[in-house]
Amino acid sequence: MIGILLNDNGYEQDIRELLMAFFPGEGFVYEKVPDMSLCVVGKLSKDRKSFFIQVVFRGGEHCCFRSIIPAERRELDHFDEPMAVDYDNRAETKNKIKRRLYVILKAVTGKSLPWGSLTGIRPAKIALTLLEEGKSEAEITEYMKEMYFVSDEKLRLCVETAKQERQLLSRFFTHAGKPADKDLKGWSFEKGYSLYVGIPFCPTTCLYCSFTSYPIEKWTGHLKDYLDALFYELDYVAEQAGRHPSSVYVGGGTPTSLPLHELRLFLEKLTSAFDCAGAAEFTVEAGRPDSITREKLALLRQFGVTRISINPQTMNQKTLDLIGRRHTVEDVKERFWMARELGFENINMDLIVGLPEEDADDVQRTMEAVKALGPDSLTIHSLAIKRAARLNTMREVYKAYKITGTWEIIDMTARYARDMGLKPYYLYRQKNMAGNFENVGYASPGKACIYNILIMEEQQTIIGCGAGTTTKRVIPGENRIERCENVKNVEQYIERIHEMTERKQRLLED
Repeated sequence: MIGILLNDNGYEQDIRELLMAFFPGEGFVYEKVPDMSLCVVGKLSKDRKSFFIQVVFRGGEHCCFRSIIPAERRELDHFDEPMAVDYDNRAETKNKIKRRLYVILKAVTGKSLPWGSLTGIRPAKIALTLLEEGKSEAEITEYMKEMYFVSDEKLRLCVETAKQERQLLSRFFTHAGKPADKDLKGWSFEKGYSLYVGIPFCPTTCLYCSFTSYPIEKWTGHLKDYLDALFYELDYVAEQAGRHPSSVYVGGGTPTSLPLHELRLFLEKLTSAFDCAGAAEFTVEAGRPDSITREKLALLRQFGVTRISINPQTMNQKTLDLIGRRHTVEDVKERFWMARELGFENINMDLIVGLPEEDADDVQRTMEAVKALGPDSLTIHSLAIKRAARLNTMREVYKAYKITGTWEIIDMTARYARDMGLKPYYLYRQKNMAGNFENVGYASPGKACIYNILIMEEQQTIIGCGAGTTTKRVIPGENRIERCENVKNVEQYIERIHEMTERKQRLLED
């Protein structure tokens, strides 16, 4: 149990996230308790111009505390002296506090983190912003190493990804004074939007999953109610925002878990309400192989879907059985070649590193099997155990399962991706990730998912429709984002659909 004792909670979340990175799986308390093993004490001065932070641990039986930084190490960052801060400047103060705490925790634990003091989900956005300002690769590397203590390996990945993003985005946006490729599309990405539609159903719920997803078999009698509500929202968005989205992404859940008839009804509505054929890309996550049939794939082709995902997560049968997937390794291969046979030329596959009981040999078997298939893009996820996942809520049941995520395994997946001719084009991070690593999307030339970049780098307004989706409106020229969210619960979404559209009204009316 780790304590966080602050006289001002303005930066409590930032402190907690960094502690979570150093001590994954630990619980937190916010007062002195007897079983507290370590505590971070933070004090903001009365004039709000200095901040003192100290790491201490319980000594003796009466919850006494003393500094745990060895005296010979204290000169590293003047640990026992308050920092001068401008408390109203959130970004600067946050970085100062996290830098100080990172150096202390590194000295205490003897370990460093691959991403240093960075806990945000968009590290490449920093590099992309600096590229737009005209900074060189060397200047970006030096800045991020000095400011955030990022490792050399992650710096190379971050800068390479940012360069790929910039190159891809330059086709659609004005960058560094250079106009976008107007021949590609006849309308402006800057003033446009992309559409995300959520289908919150899956064949089963995986052990690690915390997405808005419900077992489809329990909702077969109520799918019409969900689709009716969704169709109402889609019509509203088409009327308010226009029927020409830049890109369309249908995710979930697993959209192809819908029965064939309902899937047809959905695609008919979506393509009649919006000009999906005119979008830069039209993605549907087929996702779970046990939800895919030849008839459903043919239907996706009929309605103009240009990109799909077939996501095994692992190609080890013992792991598939453990995490709650009903498909087999052979099912993955069969569905992949079925999609190729039907003409899909842009197929993504998702994999997860750090699944329970998997080691480096297991991951290598997965990579060999995927390499033999040759997908057009590949997303490597590091397992993130969210609060709502069964791995967390039923911790006592699953505590014996070993979860392994190492630099060597992540490096191995990156080597395989490059051997397959795939380059990193987007990356993001999540809380509670195994090994404190990242998720990386790799793609062959011309096959990168533009929607993934748009949502990750917040370059364009994204309108979300369906239960559990988020709408984020990017305000051009103001470096500002406004958002509204749909409720996650499907029954609540159906009952409150008019409220969901009213939430969007202020964002979309302009």
